Amino acid sequence: MPARSIGTATISFGLVSVPVHVYSSAESASAISFNMLHKKCGTRLKQQYICPKDGEIVPNEERAKGYEFAKDQYVTFGPEELKALEEKATNTIDIAEFVPLATVDRVYLEKVYYLGPDKGGDRAYRLLSQALADTGRAALGQYAARGQQHLVLLRPMNGLIVMEQLHYQDELKPAGEVPLGEGEVRPAKLTLAKQLIEQAASNEFHPERYRDQVRERVLEAINKKVEGQEITSEPAQDGGGKIIDLMEALKQSLARGAGDGDRKAG
Repeated sequence: MPARSIGTATISFGLVSVPVHVYSSAESASAISFNMLHKKCGTRLKQQYICPKDGEIVPNEERAKGYEFAKDQYVTFGPEELKALEEKATNTIDIAEFVPLATVDRVYLEKVYYLGPDKGGDRAYRLLSQALADTGRAALGQYAARGQQHLVLLRPMNGLIVMEQLHYQDELKPAGEVPLGEGEVRPAKLTLAKQLIEQAASNEFHPERYRDQVRERVLEAINKKVEGQEITSEPAQDGGGKIIDLMEALKQSLARGAGDGDRKAG
């Protein structure tokens, strides 16, 4: 079944324009959500806004949006004011520069979309994709959509152009604020750690080997409930004793990995 476009855009750099379709790169409906019910009758509850000062339910026409600039102090904005502040959707991906793909840290990544050529853009699309692949560069620019202006990165992937929505610099928390503690990396321990990594190393990325076991367990429990069965929890498995010594932990991990390899070989 062909992918369904969620929108259109135009990649623009210099005097070149490439019309494209925008596609979702993942299913957003994979998360399982629960609704709040009235335990007494099983009816789904409705959410209401209540003023804590007056104790009244506030209808939609009496609500306003406000920004808290100081403790319990707000400036309010009406619908027309908010609309005037929104970025007008131009449907244009304005490329500002081309940067080495390897220099863009993955911490900036927020969302991923696929781009496909729109009518009349096949040749220009393929040309851009190939040029990016050959130069090892990615296109960095901005894209206005849904009232917001996004920082985006276009990169090639097997002939396809992928659009990554990035965080702006001021949205990221400084990595230097994370406490790292103190500790010396001893050569012997480092050698064992490297051996452990190589023991479980793969030369290719195979995401199909992994699945969301928690989601599967929740779905199974839901199906049992639907069928009128009772849910029973399994006893917690013993995770084994904690190993305090790092060197001993590395040695035991290597030994366990070697044992698994012998069993597979047999």
